[in-house]
Amino acid sequence: MSDIVIAGIGQIPVGEHYTIGLREMGVRALVQALHDSGDLKPDALYIGNLLSSMISHQSNLGALFTDYARLGGIESYTAEAAGASGAAALRLGVLAIRSGQANTVAVLGVEKWSDLVRSEAEAAIMQEMDYDYESIPGLTSTGQAGLIMQRYLNDYDLPPDALNGFAMLAHANGAHNPCSIFKNQVSPESYARSGMLCDPLNMYDGATYADGAAALVLTRRDLLPKNFPHPVIRVSGSAASSDSLSWHDRHEPMAFNAAARAVSSAAEHAGILPGQVSLFELDDPFSIYAALTLEACGLADRGKAWQMARDGEFAIHGRLPILTMGGCLARGNPIGAKGIYQVAEAVTQLRGAAGANQVTNARSALTLSLGGPASTAIAHVLERE
Repeated sequence: MSDIVIAGIGQIPVGEHYTIGLREMGVRALVQALHDSGDLKPDALYIGNLLSSMISHQSNLGALFTDYARLGGIESYTAEAAGASGAAALRLGVLAIRSGQANTVAVLGVEKWSDLVRSEAEAAIMQEMDYDYESIPGLTSTGQAGLIMQRYLNDYDLPPDALNGFAMLAHANGAHNPCSIFKNQVSPESYARSGMLCDPLNMYDGATYADGAAALVLTRRDLLPKNFPHPVIRVSGSAASSDSLSWHDRHEPMAFNAAARAVSSAAEHAGILPGQVSLFELDDPFSIYAALTLEACGLADRGKAWQMARDGEFAIHGRLPILTMGGCLARGNPIGAKGIYQVAEAVTQLRGAAGANQVTNARSALTLSLGGPASTAIAHVLERE
């Protein structure tokens, strides 16, 4: 896989885009990525999306975007893996080039959340859970995260504000991300004053669902345009894993085993250990997911990730920077598109173009996207040549 490179990235600001539709959002991101790649011509387009058939009443996204982005009659279809849909589309692109079935691939993550009123949209997002045993009884994604966080606090005898370091870190970094929703800093005092989403989760512990579109262009190293203006970023590892759909069916409820397997396998493909990367763009729809991911992947001891976040070990200039552009907590959570945002942000870091958020001498990056509470996990390792 050493010759698969990310040649182009494109992203629109995450937010509530009431004045533009799904197709316009996606085309804007695609056009940016294709231009950034030196106007490469893709052989295939893979799309990550969860909700368009329910919220935008639009399926067959492959035909939609190849048409409106003027990509011709290339192979194109949608990958669905709940919140990991964008990362699943990227993995399809990597495998297509690796297998020799394609030379250049465009990957798009797109989600239009704001076309439904809040209650109906919340019902749609519950598709990522077990419908029979979780959704029908009335559990929501936020309620589930609240239960998980309560168990974590109880198991390690922690105060309710123990995880505030993740919110403060994300918002400090998101303040300098031009594509993030939130530009505000979060102090311990403002965290403590915040209202509850679902006890003990407060408003800073849960990411805001939002509209978004981000795109990538992958190609073989030898097909890069002459005088390619960017540093070459290779995809050196790619892996996916799954766990029980229902959280209550897991033998170890507090262990994100699928995340651990995906990260370990992707790092093994790249010939490194997970802790050797320059930065880690993990998935943080809720702050508790960030803590459990770090602990599952061996990057923090069990019950200690919260303390490491408070101590600055995951800050831009810390031991292992995470959420370097704000993550879901500050950028916003564009659901099926977030995996592509994560990779675009990691590429920005590896190109040395992250401005105030730049990780010094960033040479490698790990990304991890989750569907549900790590029911699905997809990881990628990127390296700068």
